[in-house]
Amino acid sequence: MSERTCLIVLAAGESTRMASRTPKVLHRIGGGTLIGHVLTAAAVVNPARIAVVVGPGQAAVAAEVRRLAPKARIFVQKARRGTAHAVLAAKGAIKPGDDVIVVYGDTPLVRPQTLVAIREALNHAPVAVLGFRAADPAGYGRLIVEGGELVAVREDKDASPAERAIRLCNAGIMALAGKHAVKLLERIKNDNAKREFYLTDAVRIAVEEGLAATVREAPEEEVMGVNDKKQLAAAEAVLQARLRSRAQAAGATLIAPETVFLCADTKLGRDVVVEPYVVFGPGVVAEEGAVIRAFSHIEGAHIGKGASVGPFARLRPGTKLGRKAKVGNFVEVKAATLEAGAKANHLAYIGDARVGEEANIGAGVIFCNYDGVAKHRSDVGKRAFVGSNSALVAPVKIGPGAYVGSGSVITVDVPANALAVARGRQKTRRGWAKKLLAAKKRQKHGKGAKDED
Repeated sequence: MSERTCLIVLAAGESTRMASRTPKVLHRIGGGTLIGHVLTAAAVVNPARIAVVVGPGQAAVAAEVRRLAPKARIFVQKARRGTAHAVLAAKGAIKPGDDVIVVYGDTPLVRPQTLVAIREALNHAPVAVLGFRAADPAGYGRLIVEGGELVAVREDKDASPAERAIRLCNAGIMALAGKHAVKLLERIKNDNAKREFYLTDAVRIAVEEGLAATVREAPEEEVMGVNDKKQLAAAEAVLQARLRSRAQAAGATLIAPETVFLCADTKLGRDVVVEPYVVFGPGVVAEEGAVIRAFSHIEGAHIGKGASVGPFARLRPGTKLGRKAKVGNFVEVKAATLEAGAKANHLAYIGDARVGEEANIGAGVIFCNYDGVAKHRSDVGKRAFVGSNSALVAPVKIGPGAYVGSGSVITVDVPANALAVARGRQKTRRGWAKKLLAAKKRQKHGKGAKDED
């Protein structure tokens, strides 16, 4: 297979049916943009170059492409005059002998192996088209195959009754062999009712020149296009089913798989247990034997071996949990490391901090990391104990083995093995509550009362 491959990604134009200010291909499934999923699949083909064609005014799409594929060249199709016209907008990226693979930014479910297969088909024919067997073929272009070769792509409105009965439909993805690619593209005319240049005409032109065209098939759901929010949700459902199956195959236990939502980059190790209703955002790694309890939300976090999270926990970006660390119910962690065996069992906020090995963070503890202008870090040493309902006002250090009394507001560093108590002294007035209640009752009945100690 030649290494001189130019992979053309067509960022499909705006769809008014999305009812959104966000460009269609920047909508997300599985934590990534639609076009991001396509670019990820395309990269597996190992192209020498990637060219992305966008419409005018789509700077946000171009920025996303640059973020994900910095070496990609971006071309603007100033006037929308059909798919072949869009490909030719990127003609400057096609070098002599390049194979050209055309994919679309709004088909996020296409698998890398499918793109590899359609390119390998160019070893047998100069033109390869991806097809699918439609449950309902109405509206799709039909692939007309005779003697094992593709001879035409017939639009639904132009098809005969016999051709309309064909269920093999055009998915839109096409590969053109380098020797013939540019010549075929340049011969496409806009002699149709819409006055547009259709990429599918490359098949007809190839056949007229005595060149072979072939078909490779993919499941219908894999080539699903996204044009509205309903289709976006359908694509999300398909991707989630794939991701759950992948996690289970890698050894993770999903107790109620249909309730767990994953991202394409979620990595769950062997014997990780995920309870129901857990949401994984981008950038999550859970190592072997970790337990993620129900109703937890996790993003940008690394969870160590045997660590425990939740239920009802939130791990935000920058969180790192060491081996057998524990983050319990209603605990939020952000940009913080809990080292091996450290625990925050319930009702705490830990932000911008390091919590040392086997340290204990009590219920209601708050790491006060933000002063209204900047974030500051706190450091809790090995085996330190921070009592319930305490506040650590960053920047502050709690030394190894130190003990912070419950209800303290700590603003000064606490040395190793020291006790720190920072709260008002308790005063007790015997009988005071009974006198207060009696005075309140007299006042309620209009008799007046004097305050008494």
